[in-house]
Amino acid sequence: MGAIQEKVKEIKQSFRQIMDGHVAHSMRDKGAEYHLNWGATLPRLHEMADEYGKNYDLAIALWKEDIRECKILATLIMPAESMLPGVCDIWMEQVSTQEIAEQVAFNLWQHLPYAAEKAYQWIATDKEYYQLCGFHILTRLFMRGMEPNERGINEFLDQALVALQGPFLSVRKAAMQSILRFSELGILYERLAKSGMKSINLELL
Repeated sequence: MGAIQEKVKEIKQSFRQIMDGHVAHSMRDKGAEYHLNWGATLPRLHEMADEYGKNYDLAIALWKEDIRECKILATLIMPAESMLPGVCDIWMEQVSTQEIAEQVAFNLWQHLPYAAEKAYQWIATDKEYYQLCGFHILTRLFMRGMEPNERGINEFLDQALVALQGPFLSVRKAAMQSILRFSELGILYERLAKSGMKSINLELL
């Protein structure tokens, strides 16, 4: 484990060279609070992830750091096929900003072998970041042509319509995006989406 801790230390030191005070300041202004935020840009973090490659132990160690860049890097280098559902649940409990919710959904959650199962669980909760991740996962799965079964269709539409009338703006946007992608799966899906939206006095764009 010593080698992993050394690598984490080296990574944390490297953030000083790529820090961007303007980005960090702008995030704070928008309410994104981190214990430490170097303001590193996402393209630079993607480059770093390519340099390190997939590494389960390093991802676990980085996620434990309460530092924005460490957490995003962890989502990029964690091999999705190695992540057990229990570890996924622990990480999800520790998501504390909208940015991390979106990064972990796009970089990691959508690629998990049990992604759909988690997505349906999470959209049924009343927690903002869980719902946000759930709808982002389903959006990506629909974009890849994954068609839900009848139970999945009913569950998705019920939760999406609830979310569209819910208190969280981020979740409302994610649910709307998800419904749009769902409607693109075929004519039947489009009709179901339109009819669902109509029932809450909204229109499918």
